Amino acid sequence: MDVGRDLHAGRFDPARRRFHRWLLCAPAIGASPGFAQGPSVTGRLLRVGPTRDIRRIADAARLARNGDTVEIDAGSYRADVATWTQSDLTVRGIGGRAVLDAAGTSAEGKAIFVTRGLRTLIENVEFRGTAVADRNGAGIRLEAGSLSLRHCAFLYNDTGLMTANSGDIALDIQYCEFAHNGIARDTLATHQLYVGSIGRLTVWGCYFHHGLRGHLLKSRARTSMIQYSRLTDEGGHASYELEFANGGEAYVIGNLIEQSPATENFNMVSYGAEAAIWPRNLFVASHNTLVNRRLLGGRFFQLKRAPDLIRVENNLLVGPALTGLPGDDGVGHNPRAWFGSLADTDGFDFRLRAQASVREAALGDSSPVGEWALRPRYEYRHPLSVRALAPSQRLLPGALHELAG
Repeated sequence: MDVGRDLHAGRFDPARRRFHRWLLCAPAIGASPGFAQGPSVTGRLLRVGPTRDIRRIADAARLARNGDTVEIDAGSYRADVATWTQSDLTVRGIGGRAVLDAAGTSAEGKAIFVTRGLRTLIENVEFRGTAVADRNGAGIRLEAGSLSLRHCAFLYNDTGLMTANSGDIALDIQYCEFAHNGIARDTLATHQLYVGSIGRLTVWGCYFHHGLRGHLLKSRARTSMIQYSRLTDEGGHASYELEFANGGEAYVIGNLIEQSPATENFNMVSYGAEAAIWPRNLFVASHNTLVNRRLLGGRFFQLKRAPDLIRVENNLLVGPALTGLPGDDGVGHNPRAWFGSLADTDGFDFRLRAQASVREAALGDSSPVGEWALRPRYEYRHPLSVRALAPSQRLLPGALHELAG
């Protein structure tokens, strides 16, 4: 089983391959073999904690050089914010999660962490409580370079994570949680994850929930790959669950996606709602389970701009929404079902019941799109995990392939 290979199966050009070689250099904490750690350790080790020589993260950020590793002892760090400009840098919580509570402060008036270095890895850190004057304070503001996140959490910020707009930026997120970010009783729609017009976004095994007005995930990236994750609003007020505002190459494979009854928008997954800015535009959605709980209806998919290529196959569509897909080539078998077909909709157990007739629905074409395989090799397991599927596994419609009793 090569999880790292599968995570980055959609390579398209040599420039992106350089980023993959960095990502695949070593295992991450708690991840399956093949997952990335990030930069190889070539520099010094800086330790931060209440009993260490370096007691504040901000001081470590000033002392760190290219290639260093910063280890933060588990615990709470209040009003301790930092800007990181070093390259080949690793920042990780050890002995448990390092919890960074902004407590009314921010780096550069932007975020708890501002990152600008090439090849940065952050893992096992929780970012919470950022609020700034312009109302878009983030847990992390990624302004340049490439950033890889593992086992992090973004909670109760204006915006969970925000990036700059540069085609040279790459963002890779694995096993991270985004929840309760936004500004209550505010007309500004901020998002759990807001990705600007960067080169590449990869999301794998993550959990997005409880939005406030904005989207659970909004991406303007040239290439967005959302895989084996759970995007369930769970009574929140999110607008879209997934938005690819400027088109580009969007791959949505093996995800659990749920729209709350209190949603701010009719549509669940939106593509091309704003100006097209990328030369290649395609939309691929395979083996996702979409649950629409807005009983007044809506749309599972909204494609405002027709992509150059569309492949939508084997998604399980649950609830009263319209499908929202064109009748063009590339839109195949996407069976419909009602809530009673699922094990426990209220408990977010979206496995099909053994007696649900939709389990026998014919599956459509799973042939690859370029290098991209549409047949899932994993499925999301809550919380923040994935399970490998055997090559001989009989697939069901949607994202989950074991029947409930």
